[in-house]
Amino acid sequence: MCGRTACTLAPDEVSRACSYRNRGGQRRQPRWRDGDTDKYRPSYNKSPQSMSPVLLSQRHLDKNAPADECVLTSMRWGLIPSWFKENDPSKMQYSTSNCRSENMLQKKSYKDPMLKGQRCVILADGFYEWQRTEKQKQPFFIYFPQSQEKKESLGDPLTPASNKDSETEEPPEWTGWRLLTMAGLFDCWTPPDGGEPLYSYSVITVNASQNLQSIHDRMPAILDGEEEVRRWLDFGEVKSLDALKLLQSKNILTFHPVSSLVNNSRNNSPECLQPLDVSSKEPKATASSKMMRSWLSSSTPSKRKAAFTSEDGEQGSKSKSKGGLQQWLQGAGKKPKTK
Repeated sequence: MCGRTACTLAPDEVSRACSYRNRGGQRRQPRWRDGDTDKYRPSYNKSPQSMSPVLLSQRHLDKNAPADECVLTSMRWGLIPSWFKENDPSKMQYSTSNCRSENMLQKKSYKDPMLKGQRCVILADGFYEWQRTEKQKQPFFIYFPQSQEKKESLGDPLTPASNKDSETEEPPEWTGWRLLTMAGLFDCWTPPDGGEPLYSYSVITVNASQNLQSIHDRMPAILDGEEEVRRWLDFGEVKSLDALKLLQSKNILTFHPVSSLVNNSRNNSPECLQPLDVSSKEPKATASSKMMRSWLSSSTPSKRKAAFTSEDGEQGSKSKSKGGLQQWLQGAGKKPKTK
């Protein structure tokens, strides 16, 4: 399953982090749907019913948009079917935060969106999962291994690369943290008594990959690379049955244990992500953990949101970045171990 994520990038950073090449080979940076940047709040500890950044085909919002154009939206985690009759989405009688790939077409809540091509990509720094033991549950943070090939000489990804005409220049390659790209389904529900339509999603899950089976028997369906993301989103060219073939267990993620602070969704601080020495229950005193602590507690650039705020409005720890989590990994001088 997938019941908790982290997404700490500011809205403009999310847009740059998921740039893509269109069919003509030109790199594009997806824009946010109007008003959605205000609905998304960066967080170290996102739980169901919170708002998360989601990538989808622009054609879902504009039938005249190019087939390969993408757009960013803020969606509620936990799919509310378009046919739901209550006026309050919290009255859903069952959880829709995850949907199993094996029986997706057997349940109306997921079958309808799948057959309509309502496929999306949920973006996150990574997700949390709990390993059950006889005495306790140990949380882990799970994410893409980060490339060491992008050196600091490429420049700070928060700084514009050029002053050329922005209308003709391609956006620079993102050199920060590589976001996790999880396959999902979405739907649009409008309250029966009227009101603003609500977009919501469910994370599709598959059997856990070999290296994650010791933690949990399920994992999100991961889309690895631009081509898989493009095929999942292109509901016009890639039909539903072909898209289902992309939902495979992939042995490509890495992870580290973290503090039990993440167990409470109200805890929203850098400590939720810090690598933990399980034997002592203290943060690991390694070069990488020290660099991570430094990044997580450093000051926020003007383009990053000044404070992380929980969904109920409670303010969390302030955070600022000099290129994101990747600089923590590069500063350590080595890749994280793939378990």
